[in-house]
Amino acid sequence: MKKMNASLAIQILPKVEKELSIKVIDEVIKHIYSKGLKTVVSPFETVVEGDFDEIMELLKECFIVAEREGATDILSFIKIAYNPEGVLTIDEKISKYNG
Repeated sequence: MKKMNASLAIQILPKVEKELSIKVIDEVIKHIYSKGLKTVVSPFETVVEGDFDEIMELLKECFIVAEREGATDILSFIKIAYNPEGVLTIDEKISKYNG
């Protein structure tokens, strides 16, 4: 099992009309889920945790999926946490707020 030493928060903002934008974002999120990593989708970003190398590859793939779905101009906001010894998990960060 790979170490959970990184987390990624990603917001993909394809510069296309609203209907296509939703389709692009949905496909990116579907791709993220297909990786089987711990994932939390929120209204503004999607957070993923896992191995640093795996997450960096996933980040690149998100742009490829968005382009494949019709977005040729893509803006993204990204936050990355990394510690070779492990980072706080999503559950450690938010479980106390989700009763």
